[in-house]
Amino acid sequence: MSPAAQADGAELARRLDALLPQTQCTRCGYEDCRAYAEAIAQGEAPINRCPPGGAEGIARLAALTGQSAEPLDPSCGAEGERTVVWIDEAWCIGCTLCIQACPVDCIVGAHKRMHSVIESACTGCELCLPACPVDCIEVASVTPGRSGWQAWSPADADAARQRYLARQARQQRLAADHAARLEAKAEHKLAHLDELTKANTPTELARKRSVIEAALARARARRSPT
Repeated sequence: MSPAAQADGAELARRLDALLPQTQCTRCGYEDCRAYAEAIAQGEAPINRCPPGGAEGIARLAALTGQSAEPLDPSCGAEGERTVVWIDEAWCIGCTLCIQACPVDCIVGAHKRMHSVIESACTGCELCLPACPVDCIEVASVTPGRSGWQAWSPADADAARQRYLARQARQQRLAADHAARLEAKAEHKLAHLDELTKANTPTELARKRSVIEAALARARARRSPT
C-alpha cells in the first residue's frame, strides 16, 4: 500500500472511530472501538456490528462509507437502553478483578476493600460482569425507552474515549516501568553472577548466565516493542 493510501486509510479510520460510541464493549468482535474502525476502513469488517450505536450508528457509518445500512448483526447483541452497573456492597470481596476489566476506569477500590462504580463514567460495556467471581455486580437501565444514540451523546463518547486512552497510556507506563525494573535486576545479577551463585562451577555459571541473559533480552524487548 502506498503512503498516500495509508494516509487515506488512517484518516477514514479516524473519522469512523469518531462515529462510534466509545463504550469499548468489544461486542463488535474487536478489542476496542478504534480497532473496529480500522477494520471497517480496511474493508475487513461490516458496519453493522455495534449494538451500542444501534440503527442510527449504522446509518452514520453507512453515510460515511457509502455502504448500505444493513440491520444490526444479531451475533453481536441487540440494541438496547443505556445501562450502568453497580456493586452490591454486601457481597463484594475486594478482589479488584472488575477494576482490571473496566476499560474506562470507572470502578474504584483497593485489594480486600469494597469497590464502587462511578456511574457517570460507566459506559455499560458490562465487561466487569464475567470478571466478578461472586456475581455481586448488577445492571440497571438509565435511559428507559431510549437506545443507541438516543441514549448516548457525542460528549459521552468523547469522555469515554479520553478515559480509555488515559487508561491505556497508564498501563503502558506501568508495563515499561516493570520492564525497566526487571532489566535492572537482571543486569545486577549478571554483573555479580560469581558471588551470587553458590555452586559456581563453570557449568552452573554458564547455565545461570544463559538464563539471566534470556530474561534480560525479554525485559529489553518489553521496553522497546517492535
